[in-house]
Formats: sequence, C-alpha cells, structure tokens
Amino acid sequence: MNDKPSGLTLNRTTVLLLVLTLAVIWFVPLGWRHLLPSDEGRYAEMAREMFLTGDWITPRYNGYKYFEKPPLQTWANALSFAWFGIGAWQARLYTALTGFAGVLLIGYTGARVFNRATGFFAAVVLASAPYWYLMGHFNTLDMGLSFWMELTLCGLLLAQRPGLAAREQRLWMWLVWASMALAVLSKGLVGLILPGAVLVLYTLVARDWAIWKRLYLVSGLIVFFAVVTPWFLLVQDRNPEFFNFFFIVQQFRRYLTPEQNRPGAWYYFVPVMLVGFLPWLSVTVQSARHALRMPRQANGFAPITLLFVWTAFIFLFFSASHSKLLSYTLPIAPAIALVIGMYLPLVTRERFHRHLTGYALFLVAGGFGAVFLGRLGDQRNPNALYLEFRNWVFAALAVGFVCTVIAIWINRRRRHAANGASNGAPSGTTASASSSTGIAGAATAFGLGWVLLATVAGTGHDAFGRLSSGAPLAPAVKAALAKLPADTPFYSVGVLDHTVPFYIDHTMIMVEHPDELAFGVSVEPQKWVPTIPQWIERWKTDRYAMALMSPDRYKTFSEQHLPMTVVARDARRVIVEKPLAADTGAAAQGTEQPQPDAAPQRQP
Repeated sequence: MNDKPSGLTLNRTTVLLLVLTLAVIWFVPLGWRHLLPSDEGRYAEMAREMFLTGDWITPRYNGYKYFEKPPLQTWANALSFAWFGIGAWQARLYTALTGFAGVLLIGYTGARVFNRATGFFAAVVLASAPYWYLMGHFNTLDMGLSFWMELTLCGLLLAQRPGLAAREQRLWMWLVWASMALAVLSKGLVGLILPGAVLVLYTLVARDWAIWKRLYLVSGLIVFFAVVTPWFLLVQDRNPEFFNFFFIVQQFRRYLTPEQNRPGAWYYFVPVMLVGFLPWLSVTVQSARHALRMPRQANGFAPITLLFVWTAFIFLFFSASHSKLLSYTLPIAPAIALVIGMYLPLVTRERFHRHLTGYALFLVAGGFGAVFLGRLGDQRNPNALYLEFRNWVFAALAVGFVCTVIAIWINRRRRHAANGASNGAPSGTTASASSSTGIAGAATAFGLGWVLLATVAGTGHDAFGRLSSGAPLAPAVKAALAKLPADTPFYSVGVLDHTVPFYIDHTMIMVEHPDELAFGVSVEPQKWVPTIPQWIERWKTDRYAMALMSPDRYKTFSEQHLPMTVVARDARRVIVEKPLAADTGAAAQGTEQPQPDAAPQRQP
C-alpha cells in the first residue's frame, strides 16, 4: 500500500522542526503541576520507596507489599529518580516518553504501511487528541500499557507488509512478542489477552489463516517468556502469597466482579472517546467509510480489518468489565488516529473549512460556558479555586481559537496555491502535492491549537492540584521531622493520603482503615494499627510521633483532649505531632501551639 504517491511534500527539516516543537510543548510542562491523588501520588511514592530501599523485586507502597500491578513503570520511575532526582516531573517522565514515542511510532507505521501522508496526519491526530495528550502527562499506568500495546499492533502491521525479507519479518515479529511481554509487565495479563483475542477475531473476520505462518510462534514465545518470566519467578519466590492475589484477585476478580467499586454503565466509554477525539469528530465517520473501502495487501493481509477489530474488541472488552476507569480504552487511540490519518489528505478545502469554522464557533461557545465556572465551589474546593481555574480555561480557549483561525487562513490559501502550481504542470502532480501540503499546514496549526489548549488548561488545573496534593504542607512537616529521631512513627489515622508521603519523603503507619493496602496489612499485620483505641494508647505511650488525619478526626480528638500539636493543616488534612512531656498539659487543653509555618498551612 505504501507505493502509492502521497502528494505530501514536507521535507525532513520541516518534519524535524515540528517534532522538536512538539517535544518542547510535551516535556517542558511536566513539573508545572503537583501530583494528583490517587494514581500519580501512589506510583511516585512506590518508585521513591523502591529507589531508596534498593528492593527492585517486591513493590511496596507506604511500606506495605503492593502487588496490584507489575513493576515496569515503578522500575522506570525509580530509574528516573536515580538519574534526575526525586520530583514531580521525574515521576511523569516515563509516561511522557511513552506518550511521545507513541506519536512518533504511529507516524512511522502509517508512512511505512500506507504512505507518508497517512503517517504524518496520523501523528498529528494522535498528538492533538486530548485523550492521548492528557494521559501522556499524568503518572498512571495506562499510557505505558497503551504504548507497548501500540508497539504490538504497529509491529504486526509492519511485519505483515508484502515483499518483506524473511529476516526483517522475523525481527519485527520478535519485537511484537517482546512488546506484549512489556505490556504484561506494565499492567498484567491484558497485555497478552487483548492482542491474542484480537488476532483470533481478525483471523475469523478476515479469513486470513496464512497470517499464523508468519507469526514465528515458537521463537516468539521464547522471546516473550524470556522477557516476562524472570520477575514473576523472583517475586513469587520471595513472596509466596503473590500468585493468588495478583492473578486471581487482581486479574480475574477485578474484571468479573464489582468489588473494586468502579462501576459504570455499558456506554461509559462512549463519552470518553467523544471527548478524547473531540478535535476530529467531524471527520470520523468519513474516515471509517474510506478505510473500509481499502483493499487487502498482495499477501492477503488486511490491515484495515485488523485496526477495526482492535478498536471494537478492546472497547467492548472494557465496556463489559465491572471495573471501569477513564483511561482503560486508551490502547485504541493509535488505531483510531491511523484510520483518520488515512482520510485527512483527501479532505477537500471546502469540507475542511467547514470543519475548522465549526470548531472556531465551538471554542467561542466554550468561552461563554466557562463563565459559569465562577459560580461553583464547596467546602472541599472553595470558589476561589474555580475562579483561578476559569482564567486558565479562558486563556486555553483563546489560544485554541487563534490557532484555529490561522488554520482557516492556511486552508483558504490551498486553492490559490493549487491553481497556481497546476498551470503548465502535468495533471495530478504538482497540484496534488500543493493541495496535500496545504491541508498539512492547516491540520498542523489546528492540531497545535488543541495541544496548546490542553497544555494551558492542564497547567491551570493545578489550582486544584496544589490543595489535593498536600504539597504546600510539606516544608513544615519535613522541618518537624528533621528535629525528631529517624525511627519516629508517622500514623495515617483512618485515611490513606496518596500524595503526602511522597512530598514529605516519609511512609506512614495505617490506622483503622487500610484502604487499598488491605492486602499489605493482611500479610504484614504487625505494620499497622487495627483500631482507633489501640492507636490512642500507642500515641499516649510514644515519646515521639506524628500523625495525619482529617479535620473532623482532629476536632474529635481535640474534644477528647488528646495531646496534639498542629504542625500543618489545610481544608482536607491536619498533620500533628506528639508534644514533648513538658508541653503535654497545654496540648491536652486543645490549644494549638504557634506555628512558624503559616505560609505552608495556607489554603489556595
């Protein structure tokens, strides 16, 4: 398929400049926001503990064994901390790298399997899709999983090209098997089950039985198990309880039962995909129709059928699950981008003008709608936060609107460029190239607008992120900890705070409510305190101690005259320390000692 002329005349220098521009926008803002609970704080803290303890086999969270997910991302984040220090942008680096690499990979695959224009436009679509871009800037597991699954899909497409030498085909298939193994090490059996099921369904739908002769099953399985097996053997050897919890509880019961308390209607992922590909919704139906008309390859392989089966099965698989999160269907984003990328070079100037004009009006309407953000607010998220965020939303919409207007201007020049270039030129050559390059410029400007829109709005969300992270409290807490012995117990009373341990560089002892650390406390019960009365007794006998609790808990304990001195607090949490014997009388009266850390205690 890639022997057809694409009409795209962007040179390598232009493409390189675009890639560098995207890289700057993609990576520079990584540290501009605080880590959010729960995923970002959790996986950052797990990596911090792995890096500091040197135990790269048994993942731990808050000091407890944590086997809900495999360790690939924890390894990557720990290495990032080792190389660049511990911080927020370092915790997001692996996710950002895999997201950015996914854009380049879909561009390369589209160019090799179809044509250069398809590769270029597929990369533009994926980079500017809010679903892919935003998930590439949060420290969660789904972007890493999605990249390795994308590499599985793209490697298979690249391996099945007709006329490929046997050695090259074998290397591509070995990459497919290795990427499936890395997907398993990212999030579990879905990294193998989903691609395997898609391949079986593709075979049935396309009746392409010959593909099984080109999968290199024996050598591929050797590659797969060579990559995936060592950690599973080592962790099971050190932790006999691992197998049952990881495979039975987390891999099967999580999918088949609602015990994770993450329900969702059967259509849960429909609005996710609509918002996730919002900039390109007006061309999705036409893109699907165009793709379905494309023929098979000379060797009988049907890449379009594979893309549709991949998208449909993964979407339905997670829609049927009893546990749903927004990011679960992210692996289908590259396939959708590739289908849209095949159609965009064929869009007429008039049709693309309507597309751009519609989105310009949409952004204007969004600006009017954003006004109502200023009316929101509650005790947990005060109105001041919404007012601050609204200013960022206005700026984001303005940037998106300006870029869309520029895209409209570029698109209007397509006709003049094509008409001028075609005078005296062979039919369908220069004119086609000029037209395709024109839409490339318009689509790039439009896509850039959505990348910047997501960047600005995402940065502005830190108005909420500062408060939810608890990071402003960290200086006061770390200063208090520095005055205490290294073995001072730090209790987490009735709540698991997913971000504070990372920001204060200290794990916590769970009290009463284990939250998602229930498995950890079940295998190491000596590490936690089961009841509040037991904790109160320990608190009274401890010479040195600190604790994190909710404001309501703090109020209750104050009324009971429990000796506490407030170190730092905000609207969501209070952090206290056990006063020394000489100060116990004053603290027992419920008075707060003057704090030198008033600034860190401020509420945004």
